[in-house]
Amino acid sequence: MLSSLGGAAVAQPAPSGPAAHLSLAEALDYASANYPSVKAALEQKTAADRDVDVARAAYLPQVNLLYQINRSTVNNITGVLLPQAVIPSISGPVLADNSHSAWNSGAGVLATWRPFDFGYRAAKVDAAREAASAAGQSVALTRLDVLTATSNAYMNLAAAQSLATVAQANVDRLHAVSAASHVLVDNKLRAGVEAEQADAAEALARTTLLGARNNVEQQRATLAKLVGRPGAALAIDDAPLLDSPPPQGPPQGPAGLESHPSALGEAARVRQQSAQLRALDRSYAPQFDLVGSASERGGGKTTAGDYRGGDAGLSPDVGNWSVGVQVTVPLGAYPSLAAQQSAQRARVRAERDRYDQTLGDLAEQLTQGQASLNSAEEIAKITPVALKAARTSEAQQRVRYQSGLATVVDVTAAEAALAQAESQDAIARLNVWRALAALAAARGDMSPLRAAAPK
Repeated sequence: MLSSLGGAAVAQPAPSGPAAHLSLAEALDYASANYPSVKAALEQKTAADRDVDVARAAYLPQVNLLYQINRSTVNNITGVLLPQAVIPSISGPVLADNSHSAWNSGAGVLATWRPFDFGYRAAKVDAAREAASAAGQSVALTRLDVLTATSNAYMNLAAAQSLATVAQANVDRLHAVSAASHVLVDNKLRAGVEAEQADAAEALARTTLLGARNNVEQQRATLAKLVGRPGAALAIDDAPLLDSPPPQGPPQGPAGLESHPSALGEAARVRQQSAQLRALDRSYAPQFDLVGSASERGGGKTTAGDYRGGDAGLSPDVGNWSVGVQVTVPLGAYPSLAAQQSAQRARVRAERDRYDQTLGDLAEQLTQGQASLNSAEEIAKITPVALKAARTSEAQQRVRYQSGLATVVDVTAAEAALAQAESQDAIARLNVWRALAALAAARGDMSPLRAAAPK
């Protein structure tokens, strides 16, 4: 199970064995724990958290070690070579003898540390932290979407099962009418056409029943995919939802639009882009680095031009060290930085506009969800009256048919009206649960639905 459906939750795996009946609360738990998109969002959140660690690592000193052995000629010339990465550098004086090669070796360590950077690295860390925050809200939003889809799929399956039950009851009643009409026709008390009309009505009802059963299996497959369980092992009972109406009034939960995962995630993206802009603003500043180096080199030829032979030069034997401060002013990057700042300001404004749009969309969803819940509750109060009237009418038409005061058409019409009233009453009660789920989703927290759902 999950400790909370609205925020961070500890997922427990779904049991592999078949359950007698899966409740709505269990379906929400299994979907939150097992649906792949939730798992993927959690992994993305983990990756974003590690990106924060990467950004913080920029504060640490950088230490590089090097050890090299080579055999080469030592020919050298006087002159300048522009910086490049193809021709290796050669140190030492120019020598006349260039017919030999010798061993060369080198080992060294270089440490650099930037003691201050005018807030550049802090802005980078802030940007990474806000990206992680946005990823966390993405997890919450993904879980909310999955739970919303699961509740809808559960309601759809419950509705399909209710309609199949109604269809089966209609077939049973029409079969009884058909049998009674055949008895009356066989006894020459009714015209033969009435038996045919009764058979036609029963056949139509059976066709409806087959379609209802097919819909049940389709809805079961959808729910099975969401909860991560095989469809053959999935069963639900629609009676608890039909017999236990949800509590009156809006669900309890965070009412502020700003607390919705969509709004929180978009706000984090605004802060992330703003932190990126601050980092660009601080890229103009000079870069101060403390540099320390220690190295040793070995060569198989002396500065006088003598080859020492053998393994001379394989081991470094001449050491050097140096410490200093390096100041870099990125003058050449200023035009590019100015263009990047302009582009980044546009990204910040775009994210702010998206945040405003998100709040507007959430306000619309919340208003619509509340209106849907109010309407569903009112309709659920009306359908029982219509169902009672339909049952009374069906019973009266049966009595009138047995007394010869009504035709089989009158009876089948009453049966159809009763089936429709039964369907409407079941759907109306389920629609209250649907509206409650939609309002909970609009508020950004499905835990009130889970708490209200029958166990």
